[in-house]
Amino acid sequence: MLNAVPSKDPALQIEVTSPEIRGIGSKRYVDYTVKVKTTLPVFSQHESVIHRRYSDFEWLHNELESADTKIAVPHLPDKAWQRQLPFRKDNGLFQDDFIEERRQGLEAFINKIAAHPLAQNERALHVFLFEPEIDLTKYVRGKIKK
Repeated sequence: MLNAVPSKDPALQIEVTSPEIRGIGSKRYVDYTVKVKTTLPVFSQHESVIHRRYSDFEWLHNELESADTKIAVPHLPDKAWQRQLPFRKDNGLFQDDFIEERRQGLEAFINKIAAHPLAQNERALHVFLFEPEIDLTKYVRGKIKK
């Protein structure tokens, strides 16, 4: 008989879940729930549940790309300009299949970034994963002080 070995949770788990359409008219957007669980000592918190929209992922991407990080920042899912054109016969950005495809792409993006040892020391990643709101009036680019 084989002894069952309990599976060990990875040190960092991030899920992008529960896409929800918010707002009305031209002010609509999709809000994603980002769930984080980690045992990595570089993070001051071990769990987080925050809400982010595509533009927040864009902000993180741009911060890491423009900072002197030496991180090969992966691509985000496409902006999908053609889905925003008026007079479409469908819901464009708000179609279920597009939202799910984008959710999967955002989840892959944030997991690649968060798994990178250099990115784990960037303040932008900590703000993105653990702060309820990304407050650019208080944000200062740089590394986390240990």
